[in-house]
Parts: sequence; structure tokens; C-alpha cells
Amino acid sequence: MELVVRKNDLLRELQLFQGIVERKNTIPILANVLMEATTDQVQMLATDLEVGLRSRCAASVAKGGSLTLPAKKFFEIVRALPDTDVRIEQDNTSVTIAADRFDSKMQTLPREDFPTVPEASGKATVTLPGKIFRDMVARTQFAITSEDTRYFLNGAKLVLGAGTMTLVATDGHRLALVTVPREQAGESGPLDVILPKKTLMELSRLLGEGDEAIRYEQGENHLFFHVGDRLLISRKIDGQFPAYERVIPKGNDKRIEFERDRVTSAIKRVALLSNERSRAVKLLIEGGKVEVASSSPEFGEAKEQLNVEYSGPAMQICFNAQYMLDFLAVVETDSVALELKDEVSQAVMRPVNPPEGHEYTYVIMPMRI
Repeated sequence: MELVVRKNDLLRELQLFQGIVERKNTIPILANVLMEATTDQVQMLATDLEVGLRSRCAASVAKGGSLTLPAKKFFEIVRALPDTDVRIEQDNTSVTIAADRFDSKMQTLPREDFPTVPEASGKATVTLPGKIFRDMVARTQFAITSEDTRYFLNGAKLVLGAGTMTLVATDGHRLALVTVPREQAGESGPLDVILPKKTLMELSRLLGEGDEAIRYEQGENHLFFHVGDRLLISRKIDGQFPAYERVIPKGNDKRIEFERDRVTSAIKRVALLSNERSRAVKLLIEGGKVEVASSSPEFGEAKEQLNVEYSGPAMQICFNAQYMLDFLAVVETDSVALELKDEVSQAVMRPVNPPEGHEYTYVIMPMRI
């Protein structure tokens, strides 16, 4: 193989592979990116056997072929090069990467060792709005569990209904649910699937700051997401996602509205003296005010008072401060509502006056301390 490619074009694609390639793996070839040069472009592929990414960029190809290179070290070298053309040339045992007056040789692994990844059929695709989907991921991904024992919770459930799109995630202590309207054109029936956490993160990275649409395709064991010239390939999570509708309480009759920035700042300050393990903050609610308080044997205690409109019975309830802050960090409305039933039942947090048709429900379990 012998080709010349613009540094910035190559760097942009290699950067997207960095989240795909695992730093720690037992199969050496999975640390590499596969490069295949054709007439006027170089195609690239990386996978960890669960998630894969295909990409390409324009190149001046003198000699076609394929090779593999260590993805992270290759990226670091290209990033450090001056803004010019990069020359890549393969000989029998190594690969030359050169630019300007820089010259280097990298070790390669046999292209034959690189795993085969499934191919998209191009049939029965569904179009998803990119920017809206990226926002939905931001509002739910923090609620995905990191416990491997409950593999069916290691992702978020995507449900495409009649004119709506829903994404929901839970770790057993909290649940984040977003539903938005969407245009539906020539699709057959509802669709639901569990998207792995890593897939969601990489898809958000592919979408970047743009509003490019996603063409989604579902295979027998894999999911395919086309974003422009790039294709994200993901293994499905097979499992029964919990009946999340049952988790959302219906009888929370006490409602308090907060100014989002004000309550966020108060929780951040008070949580500084909370127990480092539990991160617990207590809300003491009574006529027209909410006191946010924390205490820990090793640090001390803190409290801050917020004025609110509330005339119901006095009560106190305790939450994990980080769980509340995760929600507050991604809500875009100026005010948020906290809906309660009692000290031991799950609470609900919602944005106040969200865009029409956009529903965001965050269920959070209280703590007993």
C-alpha cells in the first residue's frame, strides 16, 4: 500500500476510533485499525467485537492494499504532525508514516488476523433526527447501570412508536425517560431495542455538534447506524428490559418548583460536606421553604435554605446528591419540579414548561440514612 492523505482529514477519522478501541484487551489485533486503500480513498475499520466503526477519507492512492496499525499510537503520531500531507507506505515488515521532514516506521499485524464484522443490508432503514437523538442520549445515559451482572440494564431501551421516539435507562436506583415527537414515513409497526451504553456514547460522538440524521437498520444480531459516510455497528443486547411504566409513580400529590440554577448551586455547595460514600443530602420541606442539608462524621455539616411556593404538610426526604445533579445538569428549562408522595416513596423530577411534545421524567429513589 502507498498513499498520501491530508493530515486533518485523517486525524478527524482516527479520533473517532479512539473510543472504539479498548486500551485493555486480550486480543492484540483489536488494538489496531484496519486500513484499506482503493482508487481515491482509504477506508478504515475498528472494533472491540461488541461495537465497530467504519469510516473513510479521501486519499491519493499510488498503490492499493490493506494493513493494520495500532490505533492509539497512530492517532498520536498523526496528531503531532504539521498541517500537511501524510505519506503512508507499507513494506514487508513495517509501515512508514512520513510528513514534511518527519519519518517513522510502525509495526503492523497481519490483516488476516483482523475479525470480520457484519455488513448492513441497506434494507428497511428508519431515519432518526440526529440532534434530538443526541439530546435524548445526554438525558438518559447517566442512568445506565455499570454492573455487568444485570447485562440487560447495560443499555437504554429505544422505542419507536406512532409519531414518537422514547429512550429510557435505569440502574435500579433511578430511571430517566425521554419521549419526543418524530416524523414517521412508511415504517411498519412499532420497534424497540436495547442499545448498549458504549454504542450510545459513540453515536453521540459521531453526531458531534451537527444535526445530521441517523439511518438506523436492525439485523438479526446487530444494529447499524449510518451517520453521513460513517457506519456504527453494534451487537444487540438480548434481554427483557424492566416494565419501566410501572416504576413511574402516579400518586405524587406534593409538587415543588425550583429555579434550576439556584437549586443546582445549593446542592453542589451542601454536598461538599456530605458523606463521601453515600453523597446524601436531606431536603427539609415546610411552608414556603426547603432546607438542603448534609452532614458527615469526618467533615461536619452544611445547610442552605431555598424559598419556594409550598403550602403542604412538612416532610423531609433524603437523596443521593449526584443523582439530582445529573438530572439538573442536562435540563434546559429555567425551572424544575420535584413531585413527592411521602418520605419513602420514589420521587419524580421534571422540567417545567418543556417544548411541546417533549416529555422528560426522572424517577429517583429516596435514601434511608
